[in-house]
Amino acid sequence: MRSTLVLAMTVDGKIADGDRSAAKFSSPQDFRHLEEQVAQADAVLIGAGTLRIHGTTMRVLDPDLIQARVQRGQTLQPIQIVCSRSGDLDPDLKFFRQPVPRWLLTTASIKRKEFDRVLQIGDGQNIDWQRAWLELANLGIDRLCILGGSEIVTALWEQDLVDEFHLTICPLIFGGSTAPTPCMGSGLAIPRQLELIETKSIGSEVYLYYRRITLSPKVLL
Repeated sequence: MRSTLVLAMTVDGKIADGDRSAAKFSSPQDFRHLEEQVAQADAVLIGAGTLRIHGTTMRVLDPDLIQARVQRGQTLQPIQIVCSRSGDLDPDLKFFRQPVPRWLLTTASIKRKEFDRVLQIGDGQNIDWQRAWLELANLGIDRLCILGGSEIVTALWEQDLVDEFHLTICPLIFGGSTAPTPCMGSGLAIPRQLELIETKSIGSEVYLYYRRITLSPKVLL
């Protein structure tokens, strides 16, 4: 399974403001870029915190992108996989009225009728991401698009599970020590190295496309 992380951040490296409110700083061009990445995927991974902030998830709207999915043998919309340790999500969120397939990735032993599938993978406190990746691949997910939030992204970098990284740099500055960055926590024990594949600018935004340089198993031990 190939995983692609897609994020937009400010010039000073923030993906949201200090209040962690819904990010509204990217342009229509960046929104199109995001939709194109989502349209390539079999599934989208989104954190419960991000979902609670936005209330909805990114789905494919462009008819040409939908038609291309059909021609590739994909479903009309990618599966939206919500990651929540507790599974505690408000059923009144607009997300649950969006016409998309929904899965829940959790550590809790629960049933949620709002989801087509519930995957319980972990020790009750933390998701076992290696097992989750294997399970998703076994369920037919070949391409996964990761949209955040920062806690999930950090965990995936730690597990060396991000294959590609699309990063949009937007022309503004938030500042503040509490504003989240693409990778949070205490830092990675081993820095992850990336290879720059493509760079382009549209207006005042810069679009960067990286691939991960795979670490050897000995390095990860």
